[in-house]
Parts: sequence; structure tokens; C-alpha cells
Amino acid sequence: QVQLVESGGGLVQPGGSLRLSCAASGFTFSRYRMSWYRQAPGKERELVAGISSTSHLTNYADSVKGRFTISRDNTKNTMYLQMDSLKPEDTVVYFCNAFGVDSWGQGTQVTVSS
Repeated sequence: QVQLVESGGGLVQPGGSLRLSCAASGFTFSRYRMSWYRQAPGKERELVAGISSTSHLTNYADSVKGRFTISRDNTKNTMYLQMDSLKPEDTVVYFCNAFGVDSWGQGTQVTVSS
């Protein structure tokens, strides 16, 4: 059974940082491309960043380039999203996903506010 558990969200001031984690189980994590998505209420889920199975390739949404860094540790079946220089518009729920796997976790809420 595929399980994806996001954590690390919270309340942070504009310009601050957070590190999200995605703990994966139930599939061979090291073989899958992984991605972070985010979704605001009433809007479609949008891709934030992706990383290849070996970490050699990464991609980012234009809105987060230069501020967010995606990484993974295949020995721990965990993916990360380091978020720096956070802005109020980054306030949404963040989800992780394995490419081609139709399973989503509960997400983690990020709130950027003074």
C-alpha cells in the first residue's frame, strides 16, 4: 500500500524558511521520479518542483525558482523541499507525489504571514 506522508509545514514570517519532508512507503522509492505540488482552496493543484530518481535532474515552477530546493535521500525513502525567502503567496497546502502513482498524502499547510 502506497503511503506518502508530508510534514514540516507551519507558520513563518515573510522572508523566512521552512523545510518540508515527504516520507514514502509501499513502493520502491528509489525508482520513481518525485514531485512537490501545492494547492490553494478552489484552485487546481500545481507542480512546484520535481526530481529524478537519482537526483540528477530537477525542475521548478517559475514562481519558486531560486527560492526553493528539492532533494531526496533514497536511503531514507524521503524527499525534501527547502523553502527560503518565503512569500505570502506561498501560503497553501503542499503535497508530494510519485510519478505515475495515483496516491496522495494529507498534505502539509504552509502559512506565510507577519
